[in-house]
Amino acid sequence: MSPSAQSIALFREVTGRKAFKKLIFEPSFKEAKNKNDLDEEKDKYIRIPKGVTIIEKAAFNLYRNLKEIIIPKGVTMIEAYAFRLCKSLEKIVIPKSVTSIGDYAFYECKNLKEIIIPSSVTSIGNCTFKNCNSLKEIVIPNSVTSIGDYAFYNCNSLKEIVIPKSVISIGYKAFKGCESLKEIVIPNSVISVGDYAFWNCKKLEEIIIPDSVTSIGDGAFMYCYSLEKIVIPCSVTSIGNCAFNCCTSLEEFVIPNSVTSIGDNVFYNCESLKEIVIPNSVTSIGKHAFYHCESLKEIVIPSSVTDIGTNVFPKWTKVIYE
Repeated sequence: MSPSAQSIALFREVTGRKAFKKLIFEPSFKEAKNKNDLDEEKDKYIRIPKGVTIIEKAAFNLYRNLKEIIIPKGVTMIEAYAFRLCKSLEKIVIPKSVTSIGDYAFYECKNLKEIIIPSSVTSIGNCTFKNCNSLKEIVIPNSVTSIGDYAFYNCNSLKEIVIPKSVISIGYKAFKGCESLKEIVIPNSVISVGDYAFWNCKKLEEIIIPDSVTSIGDGAFMYCYSLEKIVIPCSVTSIGNCAFNCCTSLEEFVIPNSVTSIGDNVFYNCESLKEIVIPNSVTSIGKHAFYHCESLKEIVIPSSVTDIGTNVFPKWTKVIYE
């Protein structure tokens, strides 16, 4: 399919020069009445005709040369795997009629840079944008209530994302490997931060956790090397294993008196951690919880702690038991 050409006149600023023409190439969109009309190797610009209400499961799966597609108003559902592995897809506009985006819908669309999710969508499925390495910006509307597992996994160009107040849960490894993400605000509608939700967000410097959160999952902020500040609210009752493992820039941490247990390897290799306060509510500290915290000179263990794992503290740390 060859693009259509449009001719326009451009004028030189230098007096006496003649006007010249330049060809502007615009894509010619092929309308797809059904899948049999398309050639997945040749068709790069596709228009879905009016009247279509569902983009079915795996409809454009493995259309590796697809660059742009126009979805008409009236489409209500983009099913699972719809645009999976469309590695050349650069632009897509989702109409306001869409209410559901299925699992793996845009999985590994490596050239997709920007996408706007309309306010009609209520959930972002599992692995929806997983491995979209070029995605720099995404707007999540207030209608979305859940962000699925692996939803933005390895979106390593994503610098900023605003989670709306409508979101209740952030799924397993939802933002794992978002290496360019520097700041994120979790709204006070979120109840739980899933396991490994922000694992390996290397540039994340600060995060605010609201009073609505009751649990921080295993490895939630593991390998967040740049994380310097985090405030845990009194609503949190449990901090999962390896939650802050290898947060090497974290210097200070206050555990609220709502927490009853500190899991295994929670602060393992937090080499800049100088001060930590353990409240009287804590009854157990897991193995290697503060191991390799090289800057931790002293720690006070309250009398409420009855169970301490193996190799909890560095050898040079002065441990004071109340």
